[in-house]
Amino acid sequence: MKQQNRQPWVLVRGAGDLATGVIVRLHRCGFRVVVTECACPSAIRRKAALCEAVWQDTAQVEGVTACCITDAAQAAAVDAAGEIPLIVDEQAACVAALRPAAVVDAILAKRNLGTSRDMAPITVGLGPGFTAGQDVDAVIETMRGHHLGRVIRQGAALPNTGVPGVIAGYAAERVIHAPDSGAMHFVTDAAGNRIDIGALVRAGQMIARVGNTPVYATIDGVLRGLIRAGYPVTRGLKIADIDPRPEQVAFCDTVSDKARAIGGGVVEALLELARERQFKLL
Repeated sequence: MKQQNRQPWVLVRGAGDLATGVIVRLHRCGFRVVVTECACPSAIRRKAALCEAVWQDTAQVEGVTACCITDAAQAAAVDAAGEIPLIVDEQAACVAALRPAAVVDAILAKRNLGTSRDMAPITVGLGPGFTAGQDVDAVIETMRGHHLGRVIRQGAALPNTGVPGVIAGYAAERVIHAPDSGAMHFVTDAAGNRIDIGALVRAGQMIARVGNTPVYATIDGVLRGLIRAGYPVTRGLKIADIDPRPEQVAFCDTVSDKARAIGGGVVEALLELARERQFKLL
């Protein structure tokens, strides 16, 4: 355990479902991971997102547990217990106290929200909004397709198209945005069962309400993502995600193929940069 505590931190900004794929892979590979999040995370794929620890104190995905802490000084004890310390720290101010060897920006905001190369010896950004060689050392491609998970050492990831990747012939139809502003409310189906993540839904079926406005399923499939009940959504916010493949009902609480590929790219980038700079991360 003492040897583990001598390891430097790898700080991951963000703990949504794609960031969680990165966190899980880093943790399993033996990196010492600490995570920062915002105060009101709006993850759609809640059952596969460690940011739920902000709301529930702890969250677990594929056997990896994140524990929400209030101060960076508590991080070492959580890590020693085999869990991931998660701090509500939107600006990553804890960098000064933790002095991480690497910072991975996994916020996926499609723009850089403050990550810079002076935050750590190694910096990695996920997706559009970062330029390798300028604001970070490496960028990981996040767009579905041949280059998903690729490490970019010079330049940027493919630009955001605003259209989700195609799954079983569906793209934009898979994602549902809030038809109005208001609090998110869950509803029940015809049999009286509460509709939540993992439910099989039909196109045109009411799956939730925003305030008093019904939210309807756009296609048949598995409700893979649904923003938490009570969340104050604004009109146009992404609030649900339907996967047209019914067999995916078994995988709603696991890391997705996309998140796992991105996590592999992050591991590659960290090890490559650490080797080049003769820097020990493990």
